[in-house]
Amino acid sequence: MVGGGHNGLLCAAYLAREGVDTLVLEARPTVGGTASTVEDLGARFNVCHCTHSLIRALPLDEELGLSDHGLSYLSTDADCIFSFHDGHDPWVLFHDAERTLEGLSATHPGSVDGYRRYLADTLPVAELVLDMLRTQPTAPRLAAGAMRRGNRGLGRLLRWSRASAAEVLNNYFEDWRLAIPAAAIGPTVWGVTPEAPGTGLAALAYAIRHRVQSGRPAGGSGALVEAIRSSFEAAGGRIMCGARVESLPLRKGLLDGVVLSDGTHLRARTVVAACDPSDVFVRWLGSDLPPSTRRLANRWRQVPRPKGYESKVDAVLSGIPIPAAAGTLAGHIPGFDAVGHTTVVSPSPDDLRQAHHRRADGQVAERPTLLIDVPSLVDPSMSPGVGRHVLSLEVLFTPYDHPGGWASSSEPDRWLDLWASQMLPEARSLIEDWRVMTPDRYEAEFSMHQGYSPAWAGSPLDAFLGRSPELTRYRTPIAGLFLTGAGTYPGAGIVGASGRNTARVVLAALKSRSGGG
Repeated sequence: MVGGGHNGLLCAAYLAREGVDTLVLEARPTVGGTASTVEDLGARFNVCHCTHSLIRALPLDEELGLSDHGLSYLSTDADCIFSFHDGHDPWVLFHDAERTLEGLSATHPGSVDGYRRYLADTLPVAELVLDMLRTQPTAPRLAAGAMRRGNRGLGRLLRWSRASAAEVLNNYFEDWRLAIPAAAIGPTVWGVTPEAPGTGLAALAYAIRHRVQSGRPAGGSGALVEAIRSSFEAAGGRIMCGARVESLPLRKGLLDGVVLSDGTHLRARTVVAACDPSDVFVRWLGSDLPPSTRRLANRWRQVPRPKGYESKVDAVLSGIPIPAAAGTLAGHIPGFDAVGHTTVVSPSPDDLRQAHHRRADGQVAERPTLLIDVPSLVDPSMSPGVGRHVLSLEVLFTPYDHPGGWASSSEPDRWLDLWASQMLPEARSLIEDWRVMTPDRYEAEFSMHQGYSPAWAGSPLDAFLGRSPELTRYRTPIAGLFLTGAGTYPGAGIVGASGRNTARVVLAALKSRSGGG
């Protein structure tokens, strides 16, 4: 297993629990990748702004016993607060759909009927997508899942797979403040505009959260990684850190394990690459390839490699920052306390279009999308000391090729000002110390090419039809070489379905190789 991120570890854990002798190779000193929790500035920070949602729809605990290995989740009163740079008209998304509607009746009364229509149309599609997430992507399984639900949602899923998120959302919401947040946690995170064809299923963002309650692992996002690792090692799995892969040698057209950067040749007939697929086909496989693999490698060489556009500021705070929207929301939603919830700050549609244009020129958006959290308010174990807290501020539209480079940029300080503008006035004075992860640091510390985290760019329909089979069927033309990770279906984020799916594919291949024994 090349790569010890959460997908690689999940795949390895499933294999080890089936008796497969499994070794995880990780280039970094520790496993977990961007799902990790790290120590710095005398505090503990999640590498990414990680509130887990889709991964909680998978039966990982039942199958891997993760709770027995220390994993537990903490949930907040609300899923998310959606706010805006102009400070006007925030609203709250609750896991409970009816409570969301009650809040909207006070904050956005003109959107209540549209949200009811949205729920009626999207919830069946969301349920079908969640069913798809729990199974290997094949056309027969898609058909079987649709039949189990009486085909409810299938037609819309097929249509929305080809539509844009803006096209779908605008059918329900005239107020952009109801539509834009779905883009903020969908297409914007993926690096594309909500008008891009094929992003239509991002419209399910709210519906998915009504079906799956978001949560945060107690102890930080890395607690998920540690539980998977513990389950894996309890089943006999082994991990080798500091092991950077240099190549995947072939012998007479057959896979012959991996060669590490120090020249060590580890021989194995089965290798799963839980990393950027471009590394596999462009860097690690040599030129002496079978024809089918040569064609695939040549195609990957022609694929432009995106540049990263996400940054994250972590700060130690001397007190609790109070959202500026707290009073407004408490007045509209009885009993609701805005402190401690994830807040997504979105630009207006015009600012969002400008942000995409500026990003193409390497310029940071004037009003970038912000994801704000203070994890220690929900999870005291994340606190750096009595009365002190940690700030997680993820900032989108921060291009890798920022003019002048990131080392001397004043942008991160401006982002803290933008954060403070969303809080009551004294918030900026609470910052004791801070650090920033910009795309160049993600490249240097996590081997992410130009700071970009690979992501499956297709739709569930593409996956179930088997398009780009190396990414949707997890197999390559080289016998014994498989792919998993964020670059394969279903894509980026803390999802885990790719690792789980790939394990099933590998187990079936091993069983076939051994003649069914």
